[in-house]
Amino acid sequence: MIRIFLLLCCINTFCETSLPAAFPDTIGVSKTNLFQNPDFGNGMEGWNSVWAREADAAKAVFDTTEHHNAALSLRIEFTGKKDWSLTHSLDLKVETGEIYELSAWVRVQGSGSVTLSVITRDAAGKTIDWTYGGRSAREIKGWRLLRSRFVVSSGTATVTPRLTGYGPAIVWCSEFSLVRQGSLQGLQTQGLPATLIIHNAAIEATLSTADATFSVKDRRIDRTWIQRAGGAQMVVIDARVDGNAMNLKMLDPLSMHGMVATARLDGEAPELVVTLHGEGEMDSHLAWPSPFASAKGEMLILPVNEGISYPVDDDSLPPMHYILYAGHGLCMPWYGTVDNGKGWMVIVETPDDASVDISRRDGLLCILPEWEPQKQHFGSDRVIRYIFSNGGGYVAMAKRYREYAKKTGLFKTLEEKRKTLPAVDLLVGAVNIWCWDPAAVTWCSELQALGIRRILWSNALPPDQIKALNSMGVLTSRYDIYQDAMNPENLPLVRWPSPDWTTDAWKKHDLVIGEDGEWVRGWEVKTKDGKMIPCGTLCDREAVAYAEQRIPADLSEHPYRCRFIDTTTASAWRECYDPNHPMTRTDSKQYKMKLLRYVSEGCGLICGSETGHDAAVPFVHYFEGMLSLTPYRIPDAGRETKKIWNDVPEKVAKFQTGHVYRLPLWELVYHDCVVAQWYWGDYNNKLPKLWDRRDLWNALYGTPPMFMFDREIWKANKDRFVKSYQRASTMARSTGYSEMLSHEWLTADHSVQQTRFANGVTVTVNFGDAPWSPPAGSLLPSLGLRIEGMKQQ
Repeated sequence: MIRIFLLLCCINTFCETSLPAAFPDTIGVSKTNLFQNPDFGNGMEGWNSVWAREADAAKAVFDTTEHHNAALSLRIEFTGKKDWSLTHSLDLKVETGEIYELSAWVRVQGSGSVTLSVITRDAAGKTIDWTYGGRSAREIKGWRLLRSRFVVSSGTATVTPRLTGYGPAIVWCSEFSLVRQGSLQGLQTQGLPATLIIHNAAIEATLSTADATFSVKDRRIDRTWIQRAGGAQMVVIDARVDGNAMNLKMLDPLSMHGMVATARLDGEAPELVVTLHGEGEMDSHLAWPSPFASAKGEMLILPVNEGISYPVDDDSLPPMHYILYAGHGLCMPWYGTVDNGKGWMVIVETPDDASVDISRRDGLLCILPEWEPQKQHFGSDRVIRYIFSNGGGYVAMAKRYREYAKKTGLFKTLEEKRKTLPAVDLLVGAVNIWCWDPAAVTWCSELQALGIRRILWSNALPPDQIKALNSMGVLTSRYDIYQDAMNPENLPLVRWPSPDWTTDAWKKHDLVIGEDGEWVRGWEVKTKDGKMIPCGTLCDREAVAYAEQRIPADLSEHPYRCRFIDTTTASAWRECYDPNHPMTRTDSKQYKMKLLRYVSEGCGLICGSETGHDAAVPFVHYFEGMLSLTPYRIPDAGRETKKIWNDVPEKVAKFQTGHVYRLPLWELVYHDCVVAQWYWGDYNNKLPKLWDRRDLWNALYGTPPMFMFDREIWKANKDRFVKSYQRASTMARSTGYSEMLSHEWLTADHSVQQTRFANGVTVTVNFGDAPWSPPAGSLLPSLGLRIEGMKQQ
């Protein structure tokens, strides 16, 4: 671990590369274990009974056969789905700045987890934090030491140790310890100033050394944004100003990790860049810098798939957490807050081990950056860039990130891609059709005769039909995946085995191995007796080799022009602990991109992937799922793809196709780089009552529709499919190579929205229930669409 000794050794110099790793034993350390009956030698003396949220879900017994160094252990058997806790009766009075080490030996069996922590309370007995200094474990082989070192934060009067669990598991615990290890007194530099200030013409940044928070004044508009520290405040040991930068030495009070940080202004731009450096082990998330305080009327802006806005004072919104290293998270590593067009945004320049936590402080939503361990270590430096805007709102934020993407190599337009792969032009404006009827040529002939001429046919076909569709100008494609691998021993049990599984990964030991030494579970499939069984997860490092074996052999007989690679950008970058193919998350990302690049450049195919993440923009041409905001899809959208829903779930109507929350952030950045589509379990005709609204979202965003049908659905809705294509695909074709310049709400309730594109096309949509009367021009009816400036195709 990185220990306080770092700070003692480096107190007079700021060195970003030399970090000692030993915690000193000489700063008032006590050897006294403050636990009474720490190993249950006296039964439950000093301990409260095990509590569980669900009645009769927890049972605690002493176990003399399974124990660590003590003579016995306490075995907690929990069968519930929620939480339980084992609390000690100790109510220890503490003082701000005291340092404690808490530890216990545990063994976990089952799918649940266990956490060792303390409850912190103020002088009035009010709980501040239920799991302060928490360290967690899941199922492991044998016993594991959970150990936490923490600093008592300001306002804490007492601490109470406890062990908590969540989910079904058997947990053995023994040998608890709580030891005072000194105090921060004497560690901080004498005469440490209360604040440090740096400024340029645009902004002034102030650091409070009391709690390591920043406040930033936008001098152009005389507005100050203030961070608010939570319960575990970072401790500043030393801080100095050097020109336009602050140099800091800090201590994480929850882990006792020592770190060096810099906060610098980027020239005269209204931008503050914060870099955090550490070395050694890191066994939990690190949350810093603190979140900026929210105010009523502000909106959080987040690129959740296409994008979304969360009013900070909307009481209907729950706490949320998004990772930055998967399409099923934030698909671009930036976010921010807007208030009447003004605000701040963050670009996380090191997103591969990062996430954001959205919770309420003073009743308002705020967003906190979190740094995750890199294979249990601090790893490379963590960099976050704060940008302050004096106007332009979320559109200005998206355009700032677009410039960043260009500078960092993430940006490549469809026009550029078409120069090396002319078939790109077949994709732009094409409806994505998923249909399992084998008579594809008959289908496409009928579709084209009705005016549905631009088609991406996504289902696999025999060679003769592929050749026929190619001659008709249809973009021929098929599904493929390089993530799921089924154990060959289980194949006879599976109801619908997939030929696309990389089954050989089991024999070759090519699966992802987690830090617990177990293979990582993937997609679950149904067995013949109705049970569910998981696939293993192929290590991304090995994926390209499987693609090299599969794709050229397939293309030699099946002349596809396109290939859809499922899950690659949707699922998280993964760490792998197999010594034969180890990976960090950054490694995982690079191998995923190598796979997509092999498909598009190595095989000369139009390449699509699921949900989408901007790390893949240079290598792919379309993403299925960008329009379908992941948290708000219908239940089991990935399994019951063909099921038509006649009832509309509330969250789908509110967030997915409702007009209040969603934003085209992805289009504002990458509209001319990648074609965005709905998810294959969430297509235009999936919920007939919402079909019109989906078409309007397509038209507003300049994106094509997606259909899934069989002969019966087609016959019953033929005219409706044609109308959908005319509304959505026409706009997608017209604007496909053009930047989306702007998006705006023309009414206060967001029901009327307008987008403008670089080729002069303007789209206005009325999602409201009543006609809208613009300041000039004719009425726009409910669910009406107006397109201006579009040239004839």
